[in-house]
Amino acid sequence: MELEIISEGSSYDRAKEVKDFDETKAGVKGLVDSGAVKIPKFFIHPLETLQNSTASVSNCFQVPVIDLEGFEGGRRRKEILDGILAASETWGFFQVINHGVPVCIIDGILEGVRRFHEQTKDEKMKWYSRDYKQPVRYFCNGDLLVNKGAANWRDSIAFDFHDSQLDPQLFPPICREAVSEYIKHMIKLRKTLSELLSETLGLHSDYLASIGCMETESLVCHYYPGCPEPELTLGATKHSDPSFLTILLQDNIGGLQVLHQSNWVDVPFLPGAFVINIGDFIQLITNDKFKSVEHRVLAGQIPRISVACFFYPSTANKHEPYAPIRELLTESDPPIYRGTHITEYMAYFRGKGLDGNSSLPHFKLQ
Repeated sequence: MELEIISEGSSYDRAKEVKDFDETKAGVKGLVDSGAVKIPKFFIHPLETLQNSTASVSNCFQVPVIDLEGFEGGRRRKEILDGILAASETWGFFQVINHGVPVCIIDGILEGVRRFHEQTKDEKMKWYSRDYKQPVRYFCNGDLLVNKGAANWRDSIAFDFHDSQLDPQLFPPICREAVSEYIKHMIKLRKTLSELLSETLGLHSDYLASIGCMETESLVCHYYPGCPEPELTLGATKHSDPSFLTILLQDNIGGLQVLHQSNWVDVPFLPGAFVINIGDFIQLITNDKFKSVEHRVLAGQIPRISVACFFYPSTANKHEPYAPIRELLTESDPPIYRGTHITEYMAYFRGKGLDGNSSLPHFKLQ
């Protein structure tokens, strides 16, 4: 079906326009392919949000870069731990290099994601779903039908690996091999980061692994088509991630920004690097020692690709409450948050959508 874009002067029925758009199963890439020169009204962000997109961008800060070479032991491990500690406490974001993931694997996933999103609508729509129980699903804006705010200019395909298991035969053939190989390397890198983060907190190296907090992966492959009116929308609204940890791969186009000291700071493309960001659940269990920081993506006129690997608790722990770690608490630093399990947290996060507000305050002790 064709989407009718309602003009400014007509009576505007947002719910109908969103429903009609969703039923095309073509995403924003479908709008671009149809030759649209105006974006639908529900993609237009408030003026104050758009003005903030450029008014407070700072070039005075640089996202930390941590070289993982030599992390196995010795003096280099101490330097790496110190770097991760500083970045996790003050930025919530850092980039890692010399992480052991081959360039061919990185190039392969970016190309596989591009091929999936740039194939014909008829092929992509076979995978279109808003059912979170589906292990593989293609969609435009996961919160499109619940978020009352402006939508984001991006399409996505998600692969949910429960306890690191998912049958590759369920993947779209066009990106099957790329996704299969990439997730193997993400599982290896997760183990390394889990050990380093545990030691950074002053705990034994297998602490985070022992509580099963990063056993399930959700690989979400975003495609941000070139936008005919990028000054009116965003690629991703300001938000923090509800996961424990996120490993992000971005292409060379740019557009990712992190909020640091009330300034938006660009996260520049660094060849072969991964962007690591602390998720809400690590901020919760570290009692605010580590920061889950808000970030966003600007819209642009050139297509952009990113691949985010989110780490969540084991499915065996989906109803197990996580609370601030006892070893990190003192009389002068009592628990800030109540215990909550990932099922409850995600239900709240998805229910409110990407509204620009963190979910963490909802779980604070009164």
